[in-house]
Amino acid sequence: MRLLIVGRLSGELVTASKIAMHRGASVTHAEGIEQGLAVLRAKGGDLVMADVGLDIARLVRALAEERIRTPVVACGIASDARAAVAAIQAGAKEYIPLPPDPELIAAVLEAVAADARSFVWRDPSMERVVKLAEQVARSEASVLITGESGTGKEVLARHVHAKSNRGSRPFVCVNCAAIPEALLESELFGHEKGAFTGAVARRIGRFEEANGGTLLLDEISEMDVRLQSKLLRALQERVIDRVGGAAPVKVDIRVLATSNRNLAEEVKKGTFREDLFYRLNVVHLRLPPLRERPADILELAAHFARKYAEINGVPVRALAREGQSLVARNPWRGNVRELENTIHRAVLLAQGAEIGPDAILSPEGESLAHAAPSGPVERAATLAEAATRGLVGRTVADVERDLILDTLDHCLGNRTHAARILGISIRTLRNKLNEYVDAGVPVAEPGGVRALAAYG
Repeated sequence: MRLLIVGRLSGELVTASKIAMHRGASVTHAEGIEQGLAVLRAKGGDLVMADVGLDIARLVRALAEERIRTPVVACGIASDARAAVAAIQAGAKEYIPLPPDPELIAAVLEAVAADARSFVWRDPSMERVVKLAEQVARSEASVLITGESGTGKEVLARHVHAKSNRGSRPFVCVNCAAIPEALLESELFGHEKGAFTGAVARRIGRFEEANGGTLLLDEISEMDVRLQSKLLRALQERVIDRVGGAAPVKVDIRVLATSNRNLAEEVKKGTFREDLFYRLNVVHLRLPPLRERPADILELAAHFARKYAEINGVPVRALAREGQSLVARNPWRGNVRELENTIHRAVLLAQGAEIGPDAILSPEGESLAHAAPSGPVERAATLAEAATRGLVGRTVADVERDLILDTLDHCLGNRTHAARILGISIRTLRNKLNEYVDAGVPVAEPGGVRALAAYG
């Protein structure tokens, strides 16, 4: 965690600095906004703590103009409520009253380090992806994560980073689709002063900012072929060239990449370099769309309902039975992102003790019932289709294992009941469970807790 404190060092800010360092943060100080921007250009940072007496709006605007995505928190004397409100309205993410409370500063640092996006899953199809992700997380291999827009590719990438040996180091994300082609090279590799019109100072790029940590190249399929060759060199040799620079710069990073396209097809079309594809595709994680993860839908909906109730200061409400039914049968073409926005909206609109169908609306205010299959036959067909798609590409042994373990979970670990439902003998079930335990697969004990334990 790299913390930049901007403002004249008072006794309270010195104390805040010491607390942050005690919590493991690397702290740098700048007296004013210009000096703070220079520090961020040269070294990067994970969090800016700015004196509320400074022009917070100007600081936030300058960061946006230079495409520096470091969050800003304001700090000031506890009684200055008007300044605190103004700072939040200007774009600060949080306000820390001074004198500083150690637990509050620790909470802010933890929130930035852990990121606000939680990783939630329950469906067996996601379980397989997560298991593979965690298996390769501690390696240095490049990972390619593919899936439709909104399936959670960046969230999975952050999970891989958190589980890796670089988890305490920077995680830097570059959206290759959101940055104009003419600026992307400078964004990735940085530039020297005077390298082009508007380059008023040296600026480090995302490769250097991620040094020692992980760099995520989001939607890499949108990158121009000419820039792909420079990226390939950076990945192969672990050196970069700043735009306008005279000497190469060494970097120590792990690269993750995401795409909502089939990169193998893009290689055939000539829009993506084959050698770069193989360099990135050491491990391939495919995120299934939400419609193929039916068990995740209600789990995610409940998570978002709690999350946005807390953020907006409203009562935490569960989804009513009718609301659950409506959410479960919706096609969610926008995947998890669409579900999240819908539940956020429902949290704000709900009036009663629960979130009912009347609060679960489209952005235009229409009921989701118009877009979702209405009757039990249509709902059954939709779920059956999703389940069938989820089986494609899997072995019979994998399907059998998941069926046995899910049934055992449903029976809270009771072997006799599970065997009866499955239509097999208790001896056959025990033999299967012993095989799974030997393979390192968690098996539910009586009572419903999954554990690695052998059964005779």
